[in-house]
Amino acid sequence: MLTPNLAAAHHSFAMFDQTKVLTLNGTVKDFQWTNPHSVIWVLVPESGGQADLWTVELGTSPGNLTRMGWSKHSLNPGDKVAVDINPLRDGRHGGSLKKAVLVDTGKVLTIGAIGQPPAKP
Repeated sequence: MLTPNLAAAHHSFAMFDQTKVLTLNGTVKDFQWTNPHSVIWVLVPESGGQADLWTVELGTSPGNLTRMGWSKHSLNPGDKVAVDINPLRDGRHGGSLKKAVLVDTGKVLTIGAIGQPPAKP
């Protein structure tokens, strides 16, 4: 199975179809809190009992994600998620994250405007 390596280089987002939103329901395989863009790998069940591995790029740095309320522990392997993505234009199993919902808790994680900085301890 080929999966896109979206974290290999800093790139344009023209590769994602921003006119389409696809919802993936699956399980987090890995969440890498890395520069220049963090990445989620999601196992999405398919018919026949197989699971396809999708690569979902968060599109911004961990510093910006922190200001948006994310942390390196926001997603963990085994978490059940529903993720909305702008899919890759070429049809490979990858996309740019719009929103992630943790199924067990209902917590919503989004990518967007940077909010207030976290409160100091």
